Amino acid sequence: MTSQLPALAQQAAARVAVDAWPAGALAPWACDPTRSRGRRHPEPPAPTRNPFQRDRDRVIHSTAFRRLVYKTQVFLNHEGDLFRTRLTHSLEVAQLGRSIARALGLHEDLVEAIALAHDLGHTPFGHAGQEALNACLQADDGPWAAEPRGPDEPHGGFEHNLQSLRVVDELEQRYPEFDGLNLSFETREGILKHCARANAEWLEAREPGGVGARFLRGESPSLEAQLANVADEIAYNAHDIDDGVRSGLLTLEQLEQVELFDAFRREALAQHPHLSGRRLLYESIRRMLSAQVYDVIAATRAALAAAGVQSVEDVRAQPPLLGFSPTMREASLRLKRFLLVHLYRHPQVMETTARARQVVVDLYRAYCADPAQLPAQRRRGGLSLRRQVADHIAGMTDRYAIREHERLTGQRLFG
Repeated sequence: MTSQLPALAQQAAARVAVDAWPAGALAPWACDPTRSRGRRHPEPPAPTRNPFQRDRDRVIHSTAFRRLVYKTQVFLNHEGDLFRTRLTHSLEVAQLGRSIARALGLHEDLVEAIALAHDLGHTPFGHAGQEALNACLQADDGPWAAEPRGPDEPHGGFEHNLQSLRVVDELEQRYPEFDGLNLSFETREGILKHCARANAEWLEAREPGGVGARFLRGESPSLEAQLANVADEIAYNAHDIDDGVRSGLLTLEQLEQVELFDAFRREALAQHPHLSGRRLLYESIRRMLSAQVYDVIAATRAALAAAGVQSVEDVRAQPPLLGFSPTMREASLRLKRFLLVHLYRHPQVMETTARARQVVVDLYRAYCADPAQLPAQRRRGGLSLRRQVADHIAGMTDRYAIREHERLTGQRLFG
């Protein structure tokens, strides 16, 4: 059956062109840097940059941002030089986010700052590392497990969104007056896109009315924060297709099962019958990306109009307003299910991620058993040993984790 997605994408693109927001103008529902809720530690304004530009620049110059070049998504560094890393992924999210922000009259610098910072707290080895570290912190199978939680640490388990916030609030140490990067409230709010209630309560106790409050009040974040989240989803779906085909674990023939990809592959072939191989893959992905971008812009404009939104406060009082149309949302979910079965759970990927999990578990146990192995800068008062170890591991790159694992255990799990 012929897909309706290309026709819907063309209609969305036409609406986007007609209703384009004036270039450089902020919509009433956008975050205005002159009305920012400020920083935890007051600072004089920068003479040439707005607060959100300043946030972006601080993220880019941070140590945690540089580490992203050797933190991976699905495929580990040793598996190839051209697979996405957390750094290239973050750049793609920022590009998509800025494009959509401009069309919606949102603040582009804020979207970019959130996008570049959203994965700063991710562990090495992608989601496998995160899951392993979370399991370690929740386990009670070692002598260190009964150690009480320190006053300056979150509740049990590991949440990479909360860890990203902790990186910019505390773990980066660059300034003489404060820990962290001292980012604006609006950027920090966007970084913390998910948070368990217990940790939201912990944040609220430390910062009343701060970034944890919306999780307790049932409020939505800014549209810029919502956009960074959607751009993240658009980016990783597209680049996981690309990396999956590059790795040989996915084929173009398999992808014919996926309407969101195949509809635009057929459209590309209808216009360019000679296309094949990587050119066909790239053109199909390009069209798929454009269709999702136009869909988000058109659907969000319709949602804003229906809700009668006229301010950031109106946005916070509504359920999330920025996202796909129902048709595109369902197509995106089907793509996610396909990637889960055929890529993320592919036997080759599962074998690699099993070794990655083992590296994280072994590192955690080794440091907890012998805290002297922790670098001095990771030993912080107010934190339990378990959390100090978790902070150290979460900050590692893939290759540093592999080297440390070999040094501490004598095992070599990766070539």
